[in-house]
Amino acid sequence: MENKNWQQYQRVFDCFDENRDGKLSPAELQRCMASIGDDLSLEEAQEAILRMGSGPDGLLGFEEFVRLLEDGSDEDKARDLKEAFSMYEMDGCGCITPKSLKRMLSRLGESRTIDDCKNMIAHYDLNGDGLLNFDEFKVMMSC
Repeated sequence: MENKNWQQYQRVFDCFDENRDGKLSPAELQRCMASIGDDLSLEEAQEAILRMGSGPDGLLGFEEFVRLLEDGSDEDKARDLKEAFSMYEMDGCGCITPKSLKRMLSRLGESRTIDDCKNMIAHYDLNGDGLLNFDEFKVMMSC
């Protein structure tokens, strides 16, 4: 897996690892999945953890978490990508703005300035409008 994706997964994982034990409980996984629009019951979260090969503690480690996120059909992945985009696109303009990127990164525990966010967007802003549309977001997520 590419280092950039690994780091993004780690940030999300860390955000939901509430007790900082390096593993997700079924309740933590349930909250994580709900945040990206995938509602799981507690029982479904437990089943997912068992399916991914959790240890005897019944918890989901980081590598299993990554496998869980990467498993699924192309249709599931496309849906997940759209849901992720909508988490960043908060201003209702159909694009990720520096302000909305800053807000989402802050929620994930990463403090950035507006200038930092403008620079991050500029790397993938193919049409030069200072925003990320969904197509540009897909390119960014594939790198």
